[in-house]
Amino acid sequence: MTTLAPPPAPTTQDGRHRAAPPAARSRLRALFTGPPEDPRWARPALWAILVLATALYAWNMSSISGNTFYDAAVYSGTRSWKAFFFGALDSGSFITVDKPPFALWVMGLSARVLGYGTWQLMLPMVALGTGSVALLYRMVKRDFGAAAATIAALALTLTPITVAITRDTNPDPVLVFLMLLGAAALMKAVRTGKLMPLVWSGVAIGFAFNTKMMQAYVVLPAFFLVYLWATPLGLGRRIRNLAVGTVALVVSSAWWMVVVDLVPASSRPYIGGSTDNTVWDLVIGYNGFGRIFGASSSVGSQGNGASFGGEAGLYRLFNSIMGGQISWLIPFALVALIGGLVLRGRAPRTDAKRAALLLWGGWFVLHYLTFALAEGTFHPYYVTAMAPGIAALAGIGGVMLYRAFREGSAAVGVPPRERVRAWGRVWVLPAAIAGSTVWAVVLLQRVSGSGTLYTVAEVVAGVAGAVAVIGLLLGRFTGRQRLTGIAALAAVVALLAGPAAYAASAAGSSTNGTNPTAGPSTGGMGGGGGMGGGQRPSGSGGPGGGTGTSNSGSAPSGSSSSSSSSSQSTGQSASGRTAGGMGDTQVSSAMISYLKKNQDGATWLVAVATDQTASSIILESGEPVISMGGWSGSDNAMTLAKLKSLVKSGKLHYIVVSDSGQGSSNSEISTWVKKNGTAVSAYSGLYRLG
Repeated sequence: MTTLAPPPAPTTQDGRHRAAPPAARSRLRALFTGPPEDPRWARPALWAILVLATALYAWNMSSISGNTFYDAAVYSGTRSWKAFFFGALDSGSFITVDKPPFALWVMGLSARVLGYGTWQLMLPMVALGTGSVALLYRMVKRDFGAAAATIAALALTLTPITVAITRDTNPDPVLVFLMLLGAAALMKAVRTGKLMPLVWSGVAIGFAFNTKMMQAYVVLPAFFLVYLWATPLGLGRRIRNLAVGTVALVVSSAWWMVVVDLVPASSRPYIGGSTDNTVWDLVIGYNGFGRIFGASSSVGSQGNGASFGGEAGLYRLFNSIMGGQISWLIPFALVALIGGLVLRGRAPRTDAKRAALLLWGGWFVLHYLTFALAEGTFHPYYVTAMAPGIAALAGIGGVMLYRAFREGSAAVGVPPRERVRAWGRVWVLPAAIAGSTVWAVVLLQRVSGSGTLYTVAEVVAGVAGAVAVIGLLLGRFTGRQRLTGIAALAAVVALLAGPAAYAASAAGSSTNGTNPTAGPSTGGMGGGGGMGGGQRPSGSGGPGGGTGTSNSGSAPSGSSSSSSSSSQSTGQSASGRTAGGMGDTQVSSAMISYLKKNQDGATWLVAVATDQTASSIILESGEPVISMGGWSGSDNAMTLAKLKSLVKSGKLHYIVVSDSGQGSSNSEISTWVKKNGTAVSAYSGLYRLG
């Protein structure tokens, strides 16, 4: 039997191909207009939100000053595959950063392909931030429609702390995207009962674990609960599938940790942040129980108790530091969660809408309790991880409460008992809008006088909130449905005016550094779109000076930008950079030039006390630098025996010390260096060894 060849593509008389057939054109059109069953405004609104998100995250991207701690590690990874794999701070692989390396890999691959520079590091962060918005939209739309998805996507886009952290080189945008991938796969497993989506959910959370360790697991109780409760399978199969998914989670979480801990300590860098040079200790201690219990933790290394977001307590996320970053929609989200669950109260066990409410409600509540009560090291930008839960509940709950409001308003001709119940629903939405509007005005009142932007936002929020509540009530009593629709739009404006003002402020800031925040400074250790008062020096200079011209094998440029940012953060003059850790020693650009001229073939340019100092020198010099004490100067990465060995082998010639050592090992090192080294008189604290 012969087969006929497909007909050739139609062409014009001059040989050119004809236009695409109608089916292809319709598919292309659907990309921009959406499927026929969607409202005509839905897909254009999504594209507008994605464009807005990209603009906020990427505005003036080449001038952003990121976190030099991670920037230096990414740069070192472009110089050495060993440093790349282990997540080492320096290309000589002396010590790792205090996080697993997946986010560094994402930025490092971009830098290896496109060259090292600010925009090359920021590009994947912007892409993942916008991708998180698109993914949240898709998840919410599937169960609750385009209106709920649009509100959720817009709320996530305008979350102030999310804008600030996405404009930075901290790993949190990678973490949020991976957690959302895990949630999307989980909900597919819940709807279909299939095993593989659950396995992929475990894999996604495992990679999130290799981004920020235990923080990725905050959502797991909600994941387990939703799957066990709502999946359309027998209990035995649900438990068996969940066990398989858990195995996938454990394997994808632990593989890097196991490999690293199996490598002999002499053949790999010291694990920064650990007390015994193992990743396991880092997991359960510094990045685990130490974050939750702080100095009271007796397991592994401890968080140092530094709170950049105010004291622990249920009110923490509403205080003067954190309130403007994340709390705008928390009251509305809480009402929406309770109201949504009540409205789905009689639905079957496998109801997809209730399962989604449980997922996003668990996401929100678990993160809230974790961040509010954590007594260890806490930075405001951590709470970007709870933003998807709040945004999803705002969109879902807003639409559900609005529909309940409309149905309650139309409760005519039904039995009196049912009418009373329906009318009871009427008051929930106006009350939620009124309470959230009042809270938005309170937050904006806290920063009154900080600029016209916040004054305008306060007026807009107050007026729009009043219009929304009055419009809803008038529509209720007059039966005018169009009026309630206008009031609903006014409510969206009222609830998002404040976040929009903070988000715009964050988008206009190019100094983020170690502790990025949005909006004006509100005291404490946060605020100001960068490093607020009281924060320890971190070196907030941008990688590569924003030029984007250096390749992966060349030294970063732009030292003047780095020095300027650092001087603003620490209060030091631009001519010197605070070394931190071991006293008041300054590492100046002149000292770095001296060290490079006299490196004499050594692997490391110099040894200094802390990661902050080392990272700044790495970015300015392009050479490996030893951080002897890790982030806080308390790691036991450098011992006297190890120092002697490095000096004897010619791998290290210079070290910076001072009279104030941190810990017995540093004191011992300082004493030995001063006795056996030669002081370089031109630079305080600098010694030549060997």
